[in-house]
Amino acid sequence: MTEGYLIKDYHGPVKRYVQTMDLKDEPALIARYRRAHSKEEAWQEILDGIRQVGILEMEVYIIGCRLVMIVEAPIDFEWENAMTRLAKLPRQEEWETFVAQFQRCDPSATSDEKWQMMERIFHLYD
Repeated sequence: MTEGYLIKDYHGPVKRYVQTMDLKDEPALIARYRRAHSKEEAWQEILDGIRQVGILEMEVYIIGCRLVMIVEAPIDFEWENAMTRLAKLPRQEEWETFVAQFQRCDPSATSDEKWQMMERIFHLYD
C-alpha cells in the first residue's frame, strides 16, 4: 500500500468528491462487503450505472470499519442530478438493499443519504 495508487489521466481538470461511511464492526460482514466489491463479484449493472450518470472514476478505501469513497467527475457534473438518476437505474435499489446489511446506517436510506460528503480542510494551495 505504501507504493500508492495510480490515478487516471483525464487530459484536463475534473471534480473530486470524497465521502465516508462506517460498516458494522463485524469482521465476517466486513469480509463479505470486501468480496462484494471485488472485481470478480461486483455487479456489472452497478458499474455500468455509475458510468452512465457521468462518473469517471469511483474508488472505495477501507481502514477498520471506516470507508472513504473518492469520486472523480467532469467539471460540469451535477451531483444531485446524477444521484437521482443513479437511484432509478436497473438493480440499484436491489444493490442498496443488499449492501445495507453491512453498513452502519438506516437500511432504508438511499446511497446518497448513507454516504456523508466530506469537507476538504487542506490542500497544497497551488
